[in-house]
Amino acid sequence: MFIQTESTPNPATLKFLPGQSVLAAGTADFPNEAAAEASPLAARIFATGNVTGVFFGPDFVTVTKADGVEWAHIKPGILGAIMEHFQSGQPVLGDESGTVGHAVHDGPDGEIVNQIKELLDTRVRPAVAQDGGDITFHGFDRGIVYLHMQGACAGCPSSTMTLKMGIENLLRHYIPEVVEVRPVAA
Repeated sequence: MFIQTESTPNPATLKFLPGQSVLAAGTADFPNEAAAEASPLAARIFATGNVTGVFFGPDFVTVTKADGVEWAHIKPGILGAIMEHFQSGQPVLGDESGTVGHAVHDGPDGEIVNQIKELLDTRVRPAVAQDGGDITFHGFDRGIVYLHMQGACAGCPSSTMTLKMGIENLLRHYIPEVVEVRPVAA
């Protein structure tokens, strides 16, 4: 098994490509070791030490390291953990409870919210997945779109620029009711 790695715009995060499917659908975010208990693979990666976050996409694993730790010191252990997991035959998730998607929005803005989700799914999420992350809809209130950033996008130095210059401009262009985009914490 050969696992490729790619850098991301977030220097604390590295994208691992195992060359096979990681998740059949959706994404899964494990922002801490306690959350990783739902995933044998995430738990194995956290066990290597100095890992502060793990995120799964369809064909990649994104790992965020602790501050002050060099990738050269922890990357071999993470590669080994990923390889061991896929060779073990264990499932990536113990159940599907770790998978995340857009939040459900009940209210009078249903059509606007559907347009927002459609633009996120077709224009935004594929692009941020290339960088090892995901952005999901969290809410819409009085013209403000709330988005949840995960994987390499969470804590990325360029995430504010991505939100304001990229996603906000895109949504405002297609949906006049959108006036601002804001991130929300997990």
